[in-house]
Amino acid sequence: MSAQRVDVHRITMRGPGDVSGLASLLGTGGLRAEHVVAILGKTEGNGGVNDFTREYACRAFAQALAPGLGCAPGEVEARIAMVMSGGTEGVLSPHATVFSRRPGGSPAGAKRLAVGVAQTRDFLPEELGRAPQIHETARAVRAAMKDAGLEDAADVHFVQVKCPLLTSERVEAALARGNRTITDEAYASMGYSRGASALGVAVALGEIDERVHEDAVLADWRLFSAVASTSAGIELLHNAVVVMGNSAASESACVIGHAVMRDAIDLRAVQDAFASVGLDASRGLDAAAAERVVNVFAKAEASPDGLVRGLRHTMLDDTDISATRHARAAVGGLIAGVAGCGAVYVSGGAEHQGPAGGGPIAVIARAG
Repeated sequence: MSAQRVDVHRITMRGPGDVSGLASLLGTGGLRAEHVVAILGKTEGNGGVNDFTREYACRAFAQALAPGLGCAPGEVEARIAMVMSGGTEGVLSPHATVFSRRPGGSPAGAKRLAVGVAQTRDFLPEELGRAPQIHETARAVRAAMKDAGLEDAADVHFVQVKCPLLTSERVEAALARGNRTITDEAYASMGYSRGASALGVAVALGEIDERVHEDAVLADWRLFSAVASTSAGIELLHNAVVVMGNSAASESACVIGHAVMRDAIDLRAVQDAFASVGLDASRGLDAAAAERVVNVFAKAEASPDGLVRGLRHTMLDDTDISATRHARAAVGGLIAGVAGCGAVYVSGGAEHQGPAGGGPIAVIARAG
């Protein structure tokens, strides 16, 4: 593959419709719309079924990019992967990470950040959480790897997937065709969709057997991907896939690395993730190291067995605040304390994304 230059910009947001940071980059020439391949955002909604801040943010970014792309706003998402993850509890700060890619001159020599995108076909409601979603996701991950110029699964450090969920209308549509969905509860469907998508990532990267059965979804917690991050939303019907890794064909100034948290308080894994890109976080990042960090991406989950290192937690029993919101706040605080920054991407609901109760954490930093 010819050399590519990948740039990454983290922009703060005053609200889900605030695209002033993007507009500034476009206006000053620091970024060109035709080079943007993906946007990963953290919005301040509840992260649930009715979190319309995700759709609001997608539309705002699409409207900002459409003039530079020479297309209607409604056509932007067919060209750019937009992944909006709701929920900025605790110290998490709303922001977006913009990935751009353009042809490069000569590779950097060492492996540098490469990004690829792909998407699945639209899913029928009865396919969510089942085999079609697993295997279509695996196909899309392989396509995104090819788009990024990544041939070795060992060079893949983070795979972000945005997947659909069920609504009452979608459930009724399946029933009208004589088919049953995996659940008739919209909130429960988010977990099934995230879980099946994560197993698809694991299949594509050879982390689990490709013959995995759909009955494993939300049942066999031994099966997971160490680099998958999946987020469900009402705003789409297909899976959007963004693969991040390091390639010798990239001349990016950035590099990505990752580690796997075994639970929500795994400080060592957070430090290991920073170490994977050459940053010493044993005492928290100093000013020089923090300046090199572009962003941190992680999954958070309330352990399904109700325990964290043998002690009972109450996240699954709280009927006022959902477990995903508890988990995002806890893991977000842990990572922000090490990174010295609250604008980090922490997504709740880590079914089959890392070991049960844990999750992957990836760091993008400017190479030293």
